[in-house]
Amino acid sequence: MFADRARIFIRSGKGGDGHVSFRREKYVANGGPDGGDGGKGGDVIVEVDDGMNMLTNYRHVRKYCAGDGENGGKRNCKGKSGDDIVLRVPAGTIFKEAETGKVIVDMSGENRRVVLLSGGLGGNGNQHYATPRMQAPKYAQPGQPAMELTVDLELKVIADVGLVGYPNVGKSTLLSVVSNARPEIANYHFTTISPHLGVVDLDGGKGFVMADIPGLIEGASEGVGLGHDFLRHIERTKVLVHMVDASGCEGRDPVADVYAINSELENYDKELSRRPMIIAANKTDIITEGDPVAKLKAEFEPKGIKVIPISAATKAGINDLIGEVRQILSQIKDPDVVFASEYTPVRNDDSTSYDVFYDEKLKAYCVEGPKIEKMLGYTNLDSEKGFSFFQKFMEENGINEKLKEMGISEGDTVKIYGWEFAYYD
Repeated sequence: MFADRARIFIRSGKGGDGHVSFRREKYVANGGPDGGDGGKGGDVIVEVDDGMNMLTNYRHVRKYCAGDGENGGKRNCKGKSGDDIVLRVPAGTIFKEAETGKVIVDMSGENRRVVLLSGGLGGNGNQHYATPRMQAPKYAQPGQPAMELTVDLELKVIADVGLVGYPNVGKSTLLSVVSNARPEIANYHFTTISPHLGVVDLDGGKGFVMADIPGLIEGASEGVGLGHDFLRHIERTKVLVHMVDASGCEGRDPVADVYAINSELENYDKELSRRPMIIAANKTDIITEGDPVAKLKAEFEPKGIKVIPISAATKAGINDLIGEVRQILSQIKDPDVVFASEYTPVRNDDSTSYDVFYDEKLKAYCVEGPKIEKMLGYTNLDSEKGFSFFQKFMEENGINEKLKEMGISEGDTVKIYGWEFAYYD
């Protein structure tokens, strides 16, 4: 089965924690701090692999995690960085945030290798916090947390020309005749269940990529059958070649078919209906009555849509069709379709938050939050140096300013979890 969609969970590596230690050697009295820094967490990287054309691997394995950074060690030893993880995908794969459906990155054009989630930075060891007034800091910085995200992968094939039309009109046969593609060909409805790409080589290096889009049916734009699965692969094409069965051997009206498929394209994306289009009237070698090609030309050429009679089976008219496609492509100056980013992953670091509020029952100003808990975890408030660090922490993080805004007065009580202090400016 053609796998062009998948949902996976990705996680970057957590940064390693900084280390608290002191130099202890014979004949070295009161050695200074020598706690090493934590290592950086691994990144989640996305890379285009030109040898891939499906997302099959991501249907079976749905969780991808980079390595965590190691904690720092004594003697200024820095922790080892976590290993990156590289997700290889076909060109044209779009990564979307699963909950909102917003585009994170489109792996097309110049986007060949992108860091999707960055690993957390390692924390500083206690050697970084030594000052003339505090020569033996007993705290170190924790590493940054990991980033994690559930993403949807969606493959939209990259082709210059898209072949559209009802099933069994000869699209696969045409692609096999004009390119190096070898799609499965049989006289059954819905034979093609996945897009096929082929390179049409022309003199002077002016070739192009053509995609055989699986046969559409009425209601495809509303998801009938596999409509949405097929229509997404037309979005990048610059020119549409609408193939119809001019022979009417299956009792279909080629004029009605063109209108029906165009209606599905417009309902799915109005921009598609404005793309340059050519009508390839196929199976002209088995027309038995009337002149359906003339009927098609009378209906659509006044509207600026050229009709070219061909026979994919006998190769009649193929050169005329390819020449017309090449001419239209040479006149198109628009850049390749690359979907713009709508969502940027953000590190959810709750450890940097805190809350300041007044508790009427306790008659005290309370300071709480993950950031405060972390600070208390590596600070000894019973020591003079530890309390000095605590005061500096309150000032540098804007907590004192927040208390002033709330109207705190000298002598008021400040409660921080199990600790109570009298406030003095």
